[in-house]
Amino acid sequence: MKKNKRVSGALEGALNILYPRRCPVCHRILADQKTLVCPECDGTFRTVSENYCLKCGRPVKPEEEYCRECRDRKRNFDEGRGIFLYDGTMKKSLIRYKYYGSREYADYFAVSICRLAQRDIRRWNPDVIMPVPLHRRKLKMRGFNQAGYLAVRMGKLLDIPVSENTLKKIRSTRSQKKLGAAERRRNLCRAFCAEGRLDGLTVLLVDDVYTTGSTVEAAAFCLRKAGAEKVCFITLCMGRT
Repeated sequence: MKKNKRVSGALEGALNILYPRRCPVCHRILADQKTLVCPECDGTFRTVSENYCLKCGRPVKPEEEYCRECRDRKRNFDEGRGIFLYDGTMKKSLIRYKYYGSREYADYFAVSICRLAQRDIRRWNPDVIMPVPLHRRKLKMRGFNQAGYLAVRMGKLLDIPVSENTLKKIRSTRSQKKLGAAERRRNLCRAFCAEGRLDGLTVLLVDDVYTTGSTVEAAAFCLRKAGAEKVCFITLCMGRT
């Protein structure tokens, strides 16, 4: 065991020399490769720390308990939380993470999620963590699933099993970015499927961005059909209404 740890440490050190870890905020090479963020950048990302919807976690006015969407219609999920606000700074970081090879950002993101949402996650007591999947075509183009990469790191920190292959995206869909809420729901209709039964399980879904919630809704609906008793979610970023 000690030998394996020494080998792992040596490999990590070599990788840090060849591919030095960068700060997820400013993208500069970290002076201390054992850290995850520059000391001066720590705390730059704005957190969703108060005045959020008790159902989906979206920021709301101080006098509100639920956002408009959660007041007006039934949700397929039980409860969810967003960690950071999806603002310009966070958007730049996510673009580098998803499209430009800065996968080391996932370590900082996972630690932040587990630190800021640990109380909720423990209260939900999930049996398994599942990332929102990519369609195989997009996965091949991108090379990795950003939600899956994040979920694996969360699972290690929380000591909760992660299943990356149970929930699948079986239909290629249009980009959600320029679609309205109703269009997003139609776009994702029957886009997901679950392999096997999930009877009685509590599932924690993980995704990178929550805007209208259509993706989480569609995935949660699929998991419910497969027998999941409870579906909660964590998303790294949360958009405003």
